[in-house]
Amino acid sequence: MENGRFCLPGGAVIILDFRKSPGNDNIHMSANKMHDDQIDINIPLVRRLLTAQFPQWAHLPLKPVPSHGTANAIYRLGNDMAVRLPLIHWATGQVDKEHEWLPKIASFLPLAIPVPLAMGQPGENYPWHWSVYQWLEGEEASIERMGNPRQAALDLAHFMMALQQIDITDAPHDSSRGEPLARRDMETRKAITSLANMIDSDAMTAVWDAAIEAPVWHRPPVWIHGDLKPGNLLAVGGRLSAVIDFGGLGVGDPACDVMAAWLFLSAETRDVFRTALQVDDATWARGRGWALSVGVIALPYYQSTNPGFAKIAQHAIVETITDYSRSSC
Repeated sequence: MENGRFCLPGGAVIILDFRKSPGNDNIHMSANKMHDDQIDINIPLVRRLLTAQFPQWAHLPLKPVPSHGTANAIYRLGNDMAVRLPLIHWATGQVDKEHEWLPKIASFLPLAIPVPLAMGQPGENYPWHWSVYQWLEGEEASIERMGNPRQAALDLAHFMMALQQIDITDAPHDSSRGEPLARRDMETRKAITSLANMIDSDAMTAVWDAAIEAPVWHRPPVWIHGDLKPGNLLAVGGRLSAVIDFGGLGVGDPACDVMAAWLFLSAETRDVFRTALQVDDATWARGRGWALSVGVIALPYYQSTNPGFAKIAQHAIVETITDYSRSSC
């Protein structure tokens, strides 16, 4: 990510200096733990779980899947399946949620989503439920890899529109991503302060203040994915093909999904996305705030243990500051 100079309201000029930031955007599996209390998961453990609970699949080849994920370990099982196991206690509720809701919403969506095949039980000293899914082909999507970036923006908008139109009767209300943005205020400002030696804190604060001051969502809650970032979007042949990781699935303010405009899209495709999705000014400001908040909290936390995700976080911070400064000058 390049250094940059941007203007803020009042004519101030700020300089972003990323010489101290992580410079590796490779997808990898870190040898270091991302969380102090995460569980050790490896091929022998997964093989024992399969042998004990799904012996019909235990003979199939098993290999780890590198990803930017922070909550689950993923292993490819044979050619057609994947095993996904929570790494940490706060991700355990995702298993039941995905098994219940993904089959119910899949037919309404224009992109593929994970298909649960089986739910594993605790065992072999592994304490939680885990899942076997159908394997989804595709590479991790980035806007640079899209054959037609404007089409990618439209495809993402159409996915979100379809998701938001699904009936929310009995939908889960447990996703923190659907909550009012102001609930992240203290944590976000603390993270901004922690990054002051890397990024101009006034620039970050200006973006955040605008998001917090924007009117809140007063319309009925809608379905949200909750984590629309590059690591959760797949592409085949240069076009978006699938959305994965629905651990944040729930209902609430759609602004958290709008954050994909800064985590995934480019400045040149952002307007296409916004126009297709018909995002009002307040939701756009909150979405930009969501992207900044996710970025500033994730960057210091994951920069050593998950540099790929840290790079996504860094990108989000730069894009939100750049976008805000251009719209405010």
